[in-house]
Amino acid sequence: VQLQASGGGLVQPGGSLRLSCTASGMIFRINPMGWHRQAPGKARELVATITSGGSTLYADSVKGRFTISRDNAKNTVYLEMSSLKPEDTAVYYCKSTFNWGQGTLVTVSS
Repeated sequence: VQLQASGGGLVQPGGSLRLSCTASGMIFRINPMGWHRQAPGKARELVATITSGGSTLYADSVKGRFTISRDNAKNTVYLEMSSLKPEDTAVYYCKSTFNWGQGTLVTVSS
């Protein structure tokens, strides 16, 4: 199983980014998927999850600002992030049931 994350970068506070994670070597459509993040000096934390049926769950810190979605035809899960804050700066990881992607860095700074 491989999970390839992309889309990170430097963005100003209040800006937006979209992260993508494409999976291979697994039956994507039946797997719940999630995004986690790890800020410098902090533990990894859950950001959002999406079930195979499309039900979503968000951390309180990102509710109303982030949206997780999936495209089963493309084996890809997305994280749309808006109204970004400096405290959203972290390495973002996608996760399937048993596997982690390599992470993509999001830096929110002016």
